[in-house]
Amino acid sequence: MYLLLYLLGLAALFVNAPAEVWDPAAREFVIIVGVVGLWRYGWGFVHLVRSLIYRRRVFPRWRRAAELLAGDPAATGAAEGTADRVFLVITSFRIRAETTAAVYRAAIEEAVRYGGPVTIVASIVELADQRFIKAIFAKLRPPERVRLVFVRLGPQGKRDALAAALRAVARMRPRPDDAVVVMDGDSLLSPGALARCLPFLRLMPDLAGLTTDEDAITDGGLLMRHWHRLRFAQRHVLMSSLGLSRRLLVMTGRMSLYRASIATHPDFIDIVRNDALDHWRLGRITFLTGEDKSTWFWLLERGLPMLYVPDVKIWTIEEPPAPGFLRASTQLMLRWFGNMLRSSGRAIELGPRRIGLFTWWCLIDQRLSMWTPLIGPTAALLFAFAVSPLFLYTYALWVASTRLVLTLGLLTARERVSGLYPPLLYYTQVYGALVKTYVLFRLDRQRWTRQNIARRAAGDRRWHEIGSTFVHTLALATLVVVIAFLTGALELPPRLPIS
Repeated sequence: MYLLLYLLGLAALFVNAPAEVWDPAAREFVIIVGVVGLWRYGWGFVHLVRSLIYRRRVFPRWRRAAELLAGDPAATGAAEGTADRVFLVITSFRIRAETTAAVYRAAIEEAVRYGGPVTIVASIVELADQRFIKAIFAKLRPPERVRLVFVRLGPQGKRDALAAALRAVARMRPRPDDAVVVMDGDSLLSPGALARCLPFLRLMPDLAGLTTDEDAITDGGLLMRHWHRLRFAQRHVLMSSLGLSRRLLVMTGRMSLYRASIATHPDFIDIVRNDALDHWRLGRITFLTGEDKSTWFWLLERGLPMLYVPDVKIWTIEEPPAPGFLRASTQLMLRWFGNMLRSSGRAIELGPRRIGLFTWWCLIDQRLSMWTPLIGPTAALLFAFAVSPLFLYTYALWVASTRLVLTLGLLTARERVSGLYPPLLYYTQVYGALVKTYVLFRLDRQRWTRQNIARRAAGDRRWHEIGSTFVHTLALATLVVVIAFLTGALELPPRLPIS
């Protein structure tokens, strides 16, 4: 229904457009918007094509080989009763009882379904959660090969909780090729997820870890629900594209699976617990959130292959961190983009030879894409003031048309799309770009909303804030001035004749 309404609205825009809108007199506007659009959408088309190649040609071959391997008792060790052990690490804090019940019920049922030995490591803070999870475990009555272990510590943040859980796994002395699954306490394993992911550790002996497709079960309003589903559809396309290179841009904290020799490595656990960045202006920034970016960087730095499994889906139960779509989405973007920017710079420094040219350029593009979405609306506003307000109409037609095309492209990743996706795409691109630029100059600002923990870099915070505001304002002003010169809204003064 929303898509039909969007199509009708777009048709009305075209039918009722003033004749002046089609006047190509403003060549600079067409060139600026068109060139930037050609670059951005051309790059998106590359990801779409690579995604299709991966999901329809390359990965299906790997899936068939993995299924053959899983069905071979000699290869899996099932004949001798030595099936790979799985350690399922789940971190939880102040999550609703209904969500906790659903997550642990799905995890226990999947452990039973897997058929091999599974140890569920519940990393929690509160005694009430421990009693609640024990009651769920007792009610389901899993077989003895499914164990439940608790790791409890104070409310010090997810990094401490995950590091403590991984140390607990290390003390259990797993075999190197056993699997350690790291999950958030609001993620639901889909039936068969373990059985469909684990064979890849045998199929690819060099594989360090893998992650899967995701979708959302959202408690927020209409916009929040569609926004999450849109983002996960975009993620599916991007991760599939990256899968061709066997390098990813994140080892998702919602659910990632690691080889035990990786997950229990002391350096791996240390970066989860103590990751930090030395910034030229802000000093030492100790990471509070973004442990999935830390584990990803550890693998990337060592050149270890990663895998995206597109035919296994994990469901995340999304609880908005604040009332209202704008506040909730802003808080989420501040956290997501902060994690991304704090890690991408050092990953870029590894260079294309070390991490692969395509992956390296994707990281460069992450930095560029925080500025390019601002070019179109800035150019439209400048032309509206300097030439005619009709340029806003022209720009609206451009935005509505191109975002519709992008939305239809997501049909390659999802069975259905919504008419709310095009405006949400534009919102995420433009407002998200503003949030990214804000975070870029304030990498020391971090907040973990659920545990109400905030962290800033050491030093004089007042001068840090003054410096951040100055360089941020300077960067935005430079962008506007450059666009103003390109559009002709500003011109250099004429050269004075030489007497």
